[in-house]
Amino acid sequence: MVRGEALIAYRALLRATRKSFAGDSVMLNASASEVRKKFEENRHVTSQTEIQRLLEEASEVSNFISTMIVQAKLNERGGYEVKLGQDHAGETLEVPSEEILRKSV
Repeated sequence: MVRGEALIAYRALLRATRKSFAGDSVMLNASASEVRKKFEENRHVTSQTEIQRLLEEASEVSNFISTMIVQAKLNERGGYEVKLGQDHAGETLEVPSEEILRKSV
């Protein structure tokens, strides 16, 4: 039963990263590696309390990635634009300055 819950959490995290980082192969690969690494690090946890805590944490992270991360895309005018999806409705987003975005490229 726990194995199934862990698999559901793992897949939910990967889906969230694929959606949030669509079109950004660097972030897609990095996030998938990080998710895999975290699950591997905790593969041998046997305490039910700790397993439940880890599953809750995975759910929170998946929700955070889905609702709080939005990638800005460079447009043809040389500026960045953000397109919010329905997952972001009601959330408060902090938009980084153009200078910060340029430094990250």
